[in-house]
Amino acid sequence: MILGDRKNRGFTLIEVMVVVVIIGILAAIAYPSYRNHVLKTRRSAAQGCLVELAQWMERFYTTNLRYDQDSSGTAVSLPNTQCRQDLADYYTFSFSGNPTATTFTLQAVPQGAQASDSCGTLTLNQAGVRSPTTAGCWSR
Repeated sequence: MILGDRKNRGFTLIEVMVVVVIIGILAAIAYPSYRNHVLKTRRSAAQGCLVELAQWMERFYTTNLRYDQDSSGTAVSLPNTQCRQDLADYYTFSFSGNPTATTFTLQAVPQGAQASDSCGTLTLNQAGVRSPTTAGCWSR
């Protein structure tokens, strides 16, 4: 082996540091994008869950001819659906106010890691009106 032979010497500290800096820059760009994608994905799942709960309310209305109570006078309560269980760490699903015989408004309030979502609380009522109406908050 010749002492000055470049092939057998390995990497210099400068070369390793350049690679570390490049990886750091890529991570600094990619992580916020990834986090934003995760927030949007959870928001879309919450929207789907609100639609599922609204459909349940419509079936309840079909059976009882009102949204607020069943035929025996028992007040309506939202079912513990799978989507509610799956999103329990990120959203709280409930009525916004009390349902009446002819109206209801469902809400999904972000919590935990989802609390930083710029759209905030999502709502859906018996007429299909969604809020917030900010562009991008409700996927179509």
